[in-house]
Amino acid sequence: MKRYLILEDGTTYEGTAIGAERESIGELVFNTGMSGYQESITDQSYNGEILMFTYPLIGNYGVNRDDLESAKSTCYGVVVHEVARRASNWQMNMTFEEFLVHQDIPGISGVDTRAITRRIREHGAMKAALVNTASDVEFEKLRQTPLKKNQIEESSTPGPYPNPANGRKVVVVDFGLKYSILREFARRDCNVMVLPFDTTAEEVLACNPDGVMFTNGPGDPESMNESVLQMIREVEEEVPVFGICMGHQLFALANGAKTTKMKFGHRGFNHPVRDLETGRIDMTSQNHGYAVERESVTNTQLEITHEEINDGTVEGLRLKNHAAFSVQFHPDAAPGPHDADYLFDKFMTMIDDFKNKKEDK
Repeated sequence: MKRYLILEDGTTYEGTAIGAERESIGELVFNTGMSGYQESITDQSYNGEILMFTYPLIGNYGVNRDDLESAKSTCYGVVVHEVARRASNWQMNMTFEEFLVHQDIPGISGVDTRAITRRIREHGAMKAALVNTASDVEFEKLRQTPLKKNQIEESSTPGPYPNPANGRKVVVVDFGLKYSILREFARRDCNVMVLPFDTTAEEVLACNPDGVMFTNGPGDPESMNESVLQMIREVEEEVPVFGICMGHQLFALANGAKTTKMKFGHRGFNHPVRDLETGRIDMTSQNHGYAVERESVTNTQLEITHEEINDGTVEGLRLKNHAAFSVQFHPDAAPGPHDADYLFDKFMTMIDDFKNKKEDK
């Protein structure tokens, strides 16, 4: 069955339908990873986006239960050049195409994904539609349909839940978390409580946490309610905090910086990031379409700690007057290199140092 990918500039690509039969409209973005398609599709940061893979063959190792990053994908579609005819892996539970149907994700194969990527790199990320009939009516519908700007409410947990252990108490504020974040805390024996995105500072602190994590998530950070930024400001006054991706951007906004939409974002697993204090360079996993404006950090209590080597994007911040830091990339990886997972250990050390100083007083 034919399917069409229509871009908002009018460009149309014909291919073969895969996945769910329904049609979809979202922001078309590209991911440069050579593997990790299952983790990417189930990453809540892709909520509202049509995800295109630049690697030409997708699905060769199928899908398994262990590599999910959320139970239900919220991306709006998938675009690939070719789906593997045969998938083989000892962990596999279903094929890539079966997974798309199971998750109700429409997709298209048989298009030149690298040519489309070049178009996005030149003109920027844009709206797109996956449709079964290419017509002026479908294009007008695409043109008239606005993109969502705040998808966090449907990506966050509807209520609190624990991930118990015997170690440090960590509250995780869920803006669209990846399971790999919880796995990293579990490896460090942390006693975790996950709370919804709209939780108050009083509710966070009532859990008596040793530290608080602000997770990744989808959408425009500046569309978030002021109450969330106020919660961050109040929490960082009391306990150590660590922000990742959306958590990093909200942490920046809460402390006086600004964010801006990038031309086409960073989505892949080979982004080099420099630690400005040590000179250390890590290869990182990234998935973001917004970034902190470098100039806006001036005259705040924030300090830039990391930057992307390729384009100078702000990739890390810390507060000069509190035990609080954040990074734009994903130190939990999944998928991607684990160069930066030491940042979870840094957070553990920050928690311990903070507790020791508090006890000394």
